[in-house]
Amino acid sequence: MRELFLLDPDVVFLNHGSFGACPRPVFERYQAWQRELERQPVELLGRRSAELLAGSRASLAGYVGADPDDLVYITNTTTGVNVVARSLALRPGDEVLTTDHEYGACDATWELVCRRTGARYVRHPLPLPLTDRAADVIWGGVTPRTRVLFLSHITSTTALILPVAELCRRARDAGILSVIDGAHAPGQLPLDIGAVGADVYIGNCHKWLCAPKGAALLHVRPEHQLDFDAVVISWGYCGQVSGHTSFDGYLGSTPFVRRHQWQGTRDISAFLSVPAAIDFQREHRWDQVRRRCHELALQTRDRIGELTGLEPVGPDDSFGQMVAAPLPPCDAAALKAALHDRFRIEVPITTHGGRQLIRVSLQAYNSPADADALIDALRVLLAEPGSPFAGVSAAGSSGAGR
Repeated sequence: MRELFLLDPDVVFLNHGSFGACPRPVFERYQAWQRELERQPVELLGRRSAELLAGSRASLAGYVGADPDDLVYITNTTTGVNVVARSLALRPGDEVLTTDHEYGACDATWELVCRRTGARYVRHPLPLPLTDRAADVIWGGVTPRTRVLFLSHITSTTALILPVAELCRRARDAGILSVIDGAHAPGQLPLDIGAVGADVYIGNCHKWLCAPKGAALLHVRPEHQLDFDAVVISWGYCGQVSGHTSFDGYLGSTPFVRRHQWQGTRDISAFLSVPAAIDFQREHRWDQVRRRCHELALQTRDRIGELTGLEPVGPDDSFGQMVAAPLPPCDAAALKAALHDRFRIEVPITTHGGRQLIRVSLQAYNSPADADALIDALRVLLAEPGSPFAGVSAAGSSGAGR
């Protein structure tokens, strides 16, 4: 599988979770769409784009368990969170409930909106290790002022799968709008948006689904669709494109699709390439790939724990292909640089609650040898004087045992 990706063969790439990696045949399809756009820009954008995007949305909707008319393409999950947060009519005293595990860019979005509206962004603590009581712990932050429940399906810094279906059900019963950040879910989990039941579900296609960069989805239940404005107000808000009939092909079939689909002139090649990514994963039996990667992630987490003597942040079924393992106190930036510069390993060091974690992503192109390289490098650094671990040696000498 490594040969089917465009990654640098001299780098042990354990960071699929940050930006993804696009397989060679999918990337070639993406470039073919770009060439077609340049060959006939008016034909593709003005006459054919609505039909082409409808077909692509239908393919994606089938893959994630949704109705194509309830789903639109956006460029990334953070954009989708901005669509939602900036559109809501929050009032002073309203509360947006979340956890302390959310993605920083989305935290910043909600904090800005809450500052401007007088609402409160409530980052309710979810202690580690994660337990089967996580839904009750998160729901414990609900108050009579809670208007929105915003949660990650899979958290970024801690790589944990949260019980979003249960929490969306509780939110609906309580009249609270549920918004799920599914940046890491499509492709990493067998996603069924209908079963999740969120009022709004936002997810990336360019991460674990392995589509080209700049492809993501915004799914909104029909009763809420007209509540959310596109980030760019354009022709999709007009009753008709008067005087511009050659561009009618850019409009969608419903007001929701039209408003978000027409964003002015832009390259839609990544959107049109999503079906190729779906076909690639089906061709290569991705359910088996996911299981293999989870097993390798589990083994890698346990091997890191044997080196550090630190407890895992959750049970074996609390993560998918991406896992975060606690580290002894260290200089996170220096550790990441050492792993990259000395050992040619690309892997992020994250921080949660003042603790450092190493977040390992395992994708189809990774092998046990990649995990071995990481373990060997950590063993060296843990024992090395003057390393980023500031003299903390291996096997739990930091005082934090199992």
